[in-house]
Amino acid sequence: MTDLPLRRIAHLDMDAFYASVELLRYPQLKGLPVVIGGGRRKVDEDLIQSDQGRALHEIPVAEFPVLRDYTGRGVITTATYAARQFGVGSAMGLMKAAQLCPQAVLLPVDFAQYRHYSQRFKAIITEIAPVMENRGVDEVYIDFTEVPGGQREGGRVLARLIQKAIFEDTGLTCSVGVAPNKLLAKMASEFNKPNGISVVMEEDLQSAIWPLACRKINGIGPKADARLQALDIHTIGQLASAEPAALAQHFGPKTGAWLHAAAHGRDNSAVHTSSEPVSMSRETTFERDLHAVHDRAALGAIFTKLCEQVAADLQRKGYVGRTIGVKLRFTDFRIATRDQTIAGYTDQAAAIRQAAGQALKRAPLDQRLRLLGVRVGGLLLKQDAAALADAPAEPAQHALFLTD
Repeated sequence: MTDLPLRRIAHLDMDAFYASVELLRYPQLKGLPVVIGGGRRKVDEDLIQSDQGRALHEIPVAEFPVLRDYTGRGVITTATYAARQFGVGSAMGLMKAAQLCPQAVLLPVDFAQYRHYSQRFKAIITEIAPVMENRGVDEVYIDFTEVPGGQREGGRVLARLIQKAIFEDTGLTCSVGVAPNKLLAKMASEFNKPNGISVVMEEDLQSAIWPLACRKINGIGPKADARLQALDIHTIGQLASAEPAALAQHFGPKTGAWLHAAAHGRDNSAVHTSSEPVSMSRETTFERDLHAVHDRAALGAIFTKLCEQVAADLQRKGYVGRTIGVKLRFTDFRIATRDQTIAGYTDQAAAIRQAAGQALKRAPLDQRLRLLGVRVGGLLLKQDAAALADAPAEPAQHALFLTD
């Protein structure tokens, strides 16, 4: 009887992804502190428009906007490693970052470009190792277990191959952790950044994992960590030594059991291969054909409910979108669609309804309707759109199917 292969799971994290993509565009900024955050401003437009015959890589460093000149409420999406040495990091307010590193170059986020490179590096991975789980625009889990080379040197050989393929195609680097499960692989990918590979075997648990702070376990946030520290539990090793009954008493049976298992490196969760959604929609076919004028109240109620359902779907799955659309099917089975793009990303029913109402105003409503649908596209994971959270959606002036 043949022994089953050891389970080898990799966590791949692109190195300072947004910043690295920007450095492909502006290689003259390599090695400098660079911060990515906020939307495009007039100063950014002026930089691109000035001397239009000049290539982007030819723009002098002195012409780029810097943090010391920034005013506003924006936050950092990411920063180069050179900027991080000054204490600047993701989710920090740009004004605070300006105090720590005023000389840092400030570039606006460009999600379209980041998604383009995200799709490229993920396509490269799946050509080599097809069982891959998306965890955002810049990180994935990969099941190495059955892939040729996935067992060699504990997975290091395959990780090196993937790193090389991504760099040759995109010019971007990544860090990879390989371990018996997702929990340990996530921690391992942080051990040797940037452009590093770390391999953790089961026998490495005490030496490599237990000395780490409890916060290094994916799922232990600031509040849980504070409660653990109040119990004089600071490291994963200390957590592993804690009595399961005591953890259950302080955190509840379910969370207590999970904390104990995580500290001992136990995690059986699978690598899920479901793809990222492009859009989310809800639609309904009417029991009888409805007219935009004569059945205005009924259509208004249905319209509102569809928007609420789409918003709930987005919130449940952790996505936001900015292209809001409607779909109409008439009595003769003709279909009409209209889209409205708003200024900021949203998962809120009211904003979706406003934009959908604007789109609906541009649709032909000369026949009775058999079906009405609402769609939200241009999706991003909510965490990826955090830098644009202060960019409000443009409110619609009026919407059809008003219910009041």
